Amino acid sequence: MRAKSILASLLATMLICSGAFAADLSIVSGDTGNGREFLRKQLDRFEKETGNKVKIVAMPANSSDQFGQYRLWLAAGNTDIDVYRTDVIWAPQLANQFLDLTEAMKDVVDQHFPSMIQSQTVDGKLVAMPMYTDAPAFYYRKDLLEKYKKPVPKTWDEMAATAKEIQEGERQAGNKAMYGFVFQGNAYEGLTCNALEWIKSSGGGQIIEPDGTISINNPEAVAAIDRAKGWIDTISPKGVLAYTEEESRGVWQTGNAVFMRNWPYAYALGNGPDSAIKGKFDVTTLPSSKEGQSSAATLGGWNLAISKYTKSPAEAIKLVKFLAAPEQQKERAIEIANLPTLKALYDDKDIAAAQPVITNWKPVFETAVPRPSAPTKVKYNEVSSMFWSAVHDTLSGNGTAADNLELLEAKLTELRGGSW
Repeated sequence: MRAKSILASLLATMLICSGAFAADLSIVSGDTGNGREFLRKQLDRFEKETGNKVKIVAMPANSSDQFGQYRLWLAAGNTDIDVYRTDVIWAPQLANQFLDLTEAMKDVVDQHFPSMIQSQTVDGKLVAMPMYTDAPAFYYRKDLLEKYKKPVPKTWDEMAATAKEIQEGERQAGNKAMYGFVFQGNAYEGLTCNALEWIKSSGGGQIIEPDGTISINNPEAVAAIDRAKGWIDTISPKGVLAYTEEESRGVWQTGNAVFMRNWPYAYALGNGPDSAIKGKFDVTTLPSSKEGQSSAATLGGWNLAISKYTKSPAEAIKLVKFLAAPEQQKERAIEIANLPTLKALYDDKDIAAAQPVITNWKPVFETAVPRPSAPTKVKYNEVSSMFWSAVHDTLSGNGTAADNLELLEAKLTELRGGSW
């Protein structure tokens, strides 16, 4: 009997080591560019190290569509998804559906920027681990500015004037597809980010202030949206009203835009071997309304949360720790220019050598502005939807900025009720 017991124990050990008891995990990914392909490479390494299997559930790149699907799955108690890749703004809205990672991550949280851990902490519970952080920048064609003897624009009006001059010059020279400026103008979360930057950099506030005050209906905000409306079908294609990040990058990377507003991922792809603009561009902070007025960049970032309905919480925690770890963040920074959330990596010589642009993002972060998800809590998604709809209506010619922001203020006041 003792021999049988020992044999059974050895067999169990062998089965565990061979992965027979390993978990089948799933992670959702709505990455832009080549992000999903890169994630697969890291997951393959995780599988070899742990014996677990991880399936990627592909999602649309549009973050608003992702959020809607997440809510449906989580409300239904879906057990098919173990790990969710979450936008920085979603923590307050989805916190009750995710595991509290405070205890599991206590040995690694101090490696991250405190503000990024704080952004994912709700009612004292750490509901997601930072994967990489994000802030958009102003992309510009160095070669074209040099050709037309123009400085890098500091203000939105200077940007528009320079964009118009170079656009017309390049079209006369034969590139009929050239535009001056591309951004994300579709009616989704990306437009909230863009428009918040226009308004904040014009002295028009943050839509809803940190204390919960609704501030959107003011002359500076109206002027900022009116200015952007003037770009449509002049320096920006009319189709920009349907652009997300990838459509903007497509126009830019084929050499058909002078300026672009986009996130860091577009930098590495723009310098890829198949890019028409490789080595011809650089980035800086976004323009502001006037000299001396601070620029503004919407704070972004993606995190990893574990569904409370997962059947394999321990293995899901291992996956989150793996993807958030220094080795994976460093690789992500070097190969696809994702900005680390780990303080030490900003002094890493390998990252500086491979992606010197990452150090260029430090001043961008200095002007980063959060979306009003903290003061509006679970109502943020409705707030953002109302905001981007009002802006999109204005850009599309459906009502004036003054009228649309006044109506928006009334809707937000009704939504707030007694409190957020």
